Amino acid sequence: MKLHPSTLQKIRRFKSIRRGYYSLILLTAFIIFTCLAELFVNSRALLVKYEGKFYFPTYGAPIMGTELGEDYPYEVKYRELKKKWEADKSSDNFIIMPIIKFNAYENNFYDLKDQEGYKIAPPYPPSFHHGHYLGTDRNGRDILARLIYAIRVAMVFALLLSLITIAIGSSIGLCMGYWGGILDLTGYRLLEIFSAIPMLYSIIFVTSIVKPSIVVLFFVFLFFNWMTGLADMRHLTFAAKAREYVLSARALGSGKRRILFKHILPNNMYVVITALPFLIYNHITVLTSLSYLGFGLQEPTPSIGLLIQQGASSFQKPWIITSVVTLLIIILVMVTFIGESLREAFDPKKYSQYE
Repeated sequence: MKLHPSTLQKIRRFKSIRRGYYSLILLTAFIIFTCLAELFVNSRALLVKYEGKFYFPTYGAPIMGTELGEDYPYEVKYRELKKKWEADKSSDNFIIMPIIKFNAYENNFYDLKDQEGYKIAPPYPPSFHHGHYLGTDRNGRDILARLIYAIRVAMVFALLLSLITIAIGSSIGLCMGYWGGILDLTGYRLLEIFSAIPMLYSIIFVTSIVKPSIVVLFFVFLFFNWMTGLADMRHLTFAAKAREYVLSARALGSGKRRILFKHILPNNMYVVITALPFLIYNHITVLTSLSYLGFGLQEPTPSIGLLIQQGASSFQKPWIITSVVTLLIIILVMVTFIGESLREAFDPKKYSQYE
């Protein structure tokens, strides 16, 4: 698809703003990494060779121990079996494990004692020997594994929600601005009503009645955010339909659909593009806040807010709060840099000249 020269110019301007461009590359790479997290963070093996036969357990059905010569009828304990096979030099069986050998739900309790000889209960401190590079939480679950999966949940949730809400709001605003009349009057009254509703308190009220899950939270957020971008698109469409290029297109016989989607919408798309990163930022922080307060994602789902909650209640275990807050700040800063750079590159007001 060939892009318009003005669009290419905006992309070049965005690339010239290094902090936003590099942040977009790093954040995209990190999102791809989290979407493929099972290949790097998992208690299941990547590859198993047993008696000449190969198994790929990561994305497949559970493999029972009896299938690999063990005496238990439940899923294979890959870490233990790997040590057993490595000790047996006469066998050519082998197991390849991910870099982080724990999943986000697995409890790992091991024998760790303090200076006086008393056994220490989790959370355990970071330990390369035991494979917990950022330590564990109070349930013995690996912090790094839960953090990676929690970031994936938050980013996918925020990205999908932002795209859907801004698509709905912008589409309705486009129609309201072009046709006006009863559609505009009704839509604007609804906008005023929903804008007056305190979103955070409303979500807390709903989730205190209905057990919150990722699906419930998604639709509750969608219900209270559907008007995103509506007002801006409405105002811009009102102004655009009186501009010369729209009047010329109408005089040449262009239909309403062509005028809307070929002329008005492309010229106003910068509103959607520049608003998207800030919407993602807002949805991540709100989801984190709700989980921290106990009205968002619930255990055992990996959640940034739940990790912060654990860290805030265990300041004497600093590895929990430090790792979570540091990564969250880095992600939110990158999202902010991307949003600022997109606004600077795509906002026509910064590059318009009037004679």
